Amino acid sequence: MKKIVLAYSGGLDTSIILRWLQENYKAEVIAYTSDIGQEINRKKIITNAKRLGVKNIIIEDLKNIFVKDYVFPMIRAHAVYEGVYLLGTSIARPLIAKRQIAIAKKFNAYAVSHGATGKGNDQVRFELGYAFFGRGKIKTIAPWREWKLQSRADLIKYAKKNNILIPKDKRGAPPFSIDDNIFHTSTEGKVLEDPKNSAPEFIFQRTISPEKAPNKKTKVKITFKNSDPVSVNGKRLRPDKLLNKLNILAGKNGIGRVDLVENRFIGIKSRGVYETPGGTLLYAAHRAIESVTLDKKTAHDKERIMPEYAELVYNGYWFSKKRVRLQKIIDKKRNKVSGDIVLSLYKGNVTIVSRRTKNKAYSMKKVSFEENKTFNKSKVENFIKFHSNQLNKA
Repeated sequence: MKKIVLAYSGGLDTSIILRWLQENYKAEVIAYTSDIGQEINRKKIITNAKRLGVKNIIIEDLKNIFVKDYVFPMIRAHAVYEGVYLLGTSIARPLIAKRQIAIAKKFNAYAVSHGATGKGNDQVRFELGYAFFGRGKIKTIAPWREWKLQSRADLIKYAKKNNILIPKDKRGAPPFSIDDNIFHTSTEGKVLEDPKNSAPEFIFQRTISPEKAPNKKTKVKITFKNSDPVSVNGKRLRPDKLLNKLNILAGKNGIGRVDLVENRFIGIKSRGVYETPGGTLLYAAHRAIESVTLDKKTAHDKERIMPEYAELVYNGYWFSKKRVRLQKIIDKKRNKVSGDIVLSLYKGNVTIVSRRTKNKAYSMKKVSFEENKTFNKSKVENFIKFHSNQLNKA
């Protein structure tokens, strides 16, 4: 019998897709779940898949790989889409797609499938990953672009017909939809679709309201080595544990919320509310450590390419030659970026308290207002004259 590897969450939508694939493709479905730090119920995944006759149920713990090989390189790039979005959903899809293809090859499956809708970015991100690793030899099945189910009511009707368990909160149109992983939580849909409406407090999953955050500042020290964070408050932690620690500290202080109307890759504007608590701390701390360790040219080269890099990640081009080329530019002098950054967290705000490094890029002697002989001020006049002459040049 033909085999299909489905990206399976164990929820209503992917359970319906699983049954639909069995019915319409007459194939054995392999249920595959990547654990990248989302809220996950392994028992539910296994139980629901078995109810639908699935023999192979695979759940992989990829949290550390995800943070180390996907999140950290993106932090080194200071990647931010449209000024504020730290790309939490975007960066998760390439890894899932890569592993799906690997599972498909292992089980000699002829196709892979996902549960992304026909209006969103995720269908593109998944399928670019499939194309890169499948090399056109493994078919892609996108049920939301193929089936005739048009509404939530249609899905509920199909679920009832096929004896698929329906969670109580899914018996009507959901108030919003959620995607989460160890790096972030995104919330979209019904209650947020009209941009004039403020986001209700109950949608936030991992950050407390800044108004309700502690009245006392929290200080946290992040140590970087070779441009990656390696410890928090002096305790060395592996990447996923480190990010989780920062998530807790930042979340308790109301840090990491973003309300964005973004331009999707496929041409639709959409509104999303994102929570990236630990990532917000890493972003601020990494910029701070680079400010005292990188030379001007390297730092400014990174700034120039960041928007392009961020858009590549957003659009699903993580495995592209262009993104890899930009990453090499970003990482060119990462061996210079080591030291400690102390942050102050207070009611949604992040402030740099201290920067410490053995790197000599920052010279106190040169910058001092005290008279010294380390900076040749006589050259400044010629420097200004040269640039004055550039003002009227094209």
